[in-house]
Amino acid sequence: MQADCLSPRPLGSSGMTVSAMSLGSWRTFEHLPAETGAAILAAARDEGINFFDDARYNDETGRAPLPTGYSEVLFGELFRAAGVRRDEVVVANKLWWEFWPEQGAAAELDGSLARMGFDHVDVIYANPPPDGLAVPDAVAAVGGLLDAGQARAWAMVNWPAAPCGEAVAAAASLGVAPPCAVQLPYSLVRRSWVEDPAMEAALHAAGAGVVASFCLEGGVLSGKYLAGATAGRAAPGCTATARRTAAPRPGGPPPRSARPGPPRPSRRPLTSSSSPPNWAPPRPRSHWPSRSPTPT
Repeated sequence: MQADCLSPRPLGSSGMTVSAMSLGSWRTFEHLPAETGAAILAAARDEGINFFDDARYNDETGRAPLPTGYSEVLFGELFRAAGVRRDEVVVANKLWWEFWPEQGAAAELDGSLARMGFDHVDVIYANPPPDGLAVPDAVAAVGGLLDAGQARAWAMVNWPAAPCGEAVAAAASLGVAPPCAVQLPYSLVRRSWVEDPAMEAALHAAGAGVVASFCLEGGVLSGKYLAGATAGRAAPGCTATARRTAAPRPGGPPPRSARPGPPRPSRRPLTSSSSPPNWAPPRPRSHWPSRSPTPT
C-alpha cells in the first residue's frame, strides 16, 4: 500500500481525524473463524486504519443466537480480542429506523451499543427516514442522540439528493450539528449519486465529506470474476472491499471523487471505509425484506 494512502484527514465538520480507508463489517465476520476476524482488525490497526464501520443486520447463517444484531455482538468481541484501544479509533454504526415507530432512534442505538459493548459510537449514519417520519423530525431525533452522548457526530447513508438537502437545512434550522458525511455508492461506473449538482450543493452547505461505498462494484472492477491471468487483481490503491471518502477542503468545491487509486491533485483528499464484496446498493423500501422481531 502506498505510504500516503492512509494519511489522516478530517471527517467533514465532525472535528475527528480519520484514516483514508476504514474497515467495514457488512456480512463478514460471522462467516470467518473468530481468530481470523480478530487478526483482520488487528492488522487494519497496525496499518494505520483508525476508522471502523459496523452495522446491525439480520442473520444469514442460521447459526446466530440472535435473529438480528449478532453482527454487532461479533464486532464488539473481535474489537476487544484484537486489542484495539477504543480511545484511539473512530467507530461508526447505522440507524436504520427499521422498527419505527415502535422503536425510536434512541432505543435503536441503545440496542446496538448494548450488543457491541460500547457506551457510544463516534459516528451514527442515519438511513433515510421511513414513511410517516418527516425529515425534520428525523434530524431532531438524531440531534437527540448527540445531546445524550450516544454519538459524537452524525452522517447520512444512501440519501437521495433532495431529502439530503432538506436534512441539511433542517439541521441548521433546529440547531443540530450538520451531518459530517454522506455514505453513497460511487465508482468509476456509478457516479450519479455523488456528482448530482443537488447533492454537491447539499454537501457543500453541510461541509460534509463523501464516504464512497461499493467503489469496486462488488468486486467486478477488481477483475476477480475474470478468467485468465488478470483474475483477482485489484485496482491500484484499493481493495475489493474498499469504500473511500472525500473529505471537505476549506474553500474548495464540494467533494466529488471517490475512486480506486490515488485521488487527482485537483480533487479533495480521500478517506475510506470498507464494504464486503457482496454488498449491494439499497433497494426501494417496497422491496425490503419483511421485518425481523424487534431486537432487545
